Amino acid sequence: MRIGPYQLKNNLFLAPMAGVTDRPFRSLCRRLGAGMAASEMVSSNSLLWGSEKTKRRADHTGEEDPRAVQIVGSDPAMMAQAAQYNADHGAQIIDINMGCPAKKICNVYAGSALMQNEKLVSEILTAVVNSVSIPVTLKIRTGWDRANKNGVAIARLAESCGVQALAIHGRTRADAFQGDAEYETIAAIKAAVTIPVIANGDITTPEKAARVLHATGVDGLMIGRAAQGNPWIFREIAHFLASGEKMAPPPVQEVRDTLLAHLENLYAFYGEYSGVRMARKHISWYSKGLRDGAAFRHRVNQLESCAEQVATVREFFDAQDALIPRTLGCAAADKQNMELAA
Repeated sequence: MRIGPYQLKNNLFLAPMAGVTDRPFRSLCRRLGAGMAASEMVSSNSLLWGSEKTKRRADHTGEEDPRAVQIVGSDPAMMAQAAQYNADHGAQIIDINMGCPAKKICNVYAGSALMQNEKLVSEILTAVVNSVSIPVTLKIRTGWDRANKNGVAIARLAESCGVQALAIHGRTRADAFQGDAEYETIAAIKAAVTIPVIANGDITTPEKAARVLHATGVDGLMIGRAAQGNPWIFREIAHFLASGEKMAPPPVQEVRDTLLAHLENLYAFYGEYSGVRMARKHISWYSKGLRDGAAFRHRVNQLESCAEQVATVREFFDAQDALIPRTLGCAAADKQNMELAA
């Protein structure tokens, strides 16, 4: 799959997620098979560009090409300036966020709120595309709500404005993350444009990935929540799509070693105070489905130092002798957890 001049190693994308897809996590997912991973969304407000939080979000030091930065905002001129600024500071692809359903984003008429105003969408896309010489991509939803599903119209508009790839989360803004993803709408969008289209939403297993590709005809797949605590999902999907065979889940020793390396990268990136706190959610995700996981997570959340976290994580994983299939919400996994807890 190509985006502009960039040939990706495969068609699997890590979805940008605020507070999750920082440089340590992006690098890990790329190493384990993701073909591309964009930054967390960066505000188009120039007053925030110098803040430590914004600088960290756009930090791609040492990452593989292409380096993509996602920007968010509602003013065409400010969005164009943000695109220019990030291109000047190393971004090789600019991704525009028109898919975030969060209230604090939609309340300032950004993210998926923009899908209510196709004229403004056109103005933003035109301004951003004309402001940079690098590819511009777009992330949208299927519409504002179920009565206003204008994903096809927005997709056609994006293509006409020069957007070079389009990712669609298969829900409306009103749906947030509830209900099932609308793959039929994604298929209709794919049929309406010639630019690459990437499907996002509920892609949780290699088998589901194959079904979504077949049902929608899209060019790529974007995985978000299913990669939390399970960055191996990218290599597992890539293997299944190539061979039709499932990979065994990673052994517990690999989970332990991957998590410990991830923790060290978080500490180095954020410093001890913030790194320990950022690590807590990742430790929670990695330990889902493992024996005595609830007690372990409660204990980890009380720790205040890197050394304590590392020692506690090592002790917990060293005590594990089997890895339960990490399919969150799976009835089989729930049953195994109950049996272990009994």
